Amino acid sequence: MAVKTPLVMSWSGGKDSAYALYRLLSGGQYDVRYLFTTIYQPLGRVSMHGIPENMIEAQAKSIGIPLLKMYLTEQSHAAYDDNMRALLLDLKKEKIHTVAFGDIFLEDLKEYRENRLAEVDMHAVFPLWKENTGELARQFIRDGFKTHLCSINAELLDQTLVGCDFSEEFLRQLPPGIDPCGENGEFHSYCYDGPVFKERINFSI
Repeated sequence: MAVKTPLVMSWSGGKDSAYALYRLLSGGQYDVRYLFTTIYQPLGRVSMHGIPENMIEAQAKSIGIPLLKMYLTEQSHAAYDDNMRALLLDLKKEKIHTVAFGDIFLEDLKEYRENRLAEVDMHAVFPLWKENTGELARQFIRDGFKTHLCSINAELLDQTLVGCDFSEEFLRQLPPGIDPCGENGEFHSYCYDGPVFKERINFSI
């Protein structure tokens, strides 16, 4: 039997990280040792998505993979880079040299992640990279994932969409120019059910 590569999954709580994890677990090549998330400590929420810490903990518990949390006291690139480097060096002590991300097509973000990992002789994998986002969004729904829209860019989408589920109906309502996966920051989501979860998560935002 081939030895699986130990890996950490970068975890935002949203649909892209959930689907990337699903791909990793289904592929059989990687041993996902941890989910890794970044918490902005003054608010107790995920830095980008604004998801409360306890809701991320509920996801990890249902998935059954240990959760690593990196706390930031300020939101700056320097603070993130310094804390991330320390965490990566700790992971290397456990002989983990690979981190997975749910990014789909943002080249600058991919390059940034790869460069930070290369500084400590680690590397990144991107299970969803360059896939068609419309097809990916619909496959995500067909595969049985359930996701709640937790925040949107109000300059691009109607604020009333917050609280809706990520569904075929939602995709049909999207205006032209809006990425179906929200890859440009049009919206963020919280995944509460699907193939990677042992049980559905009850939550409120």
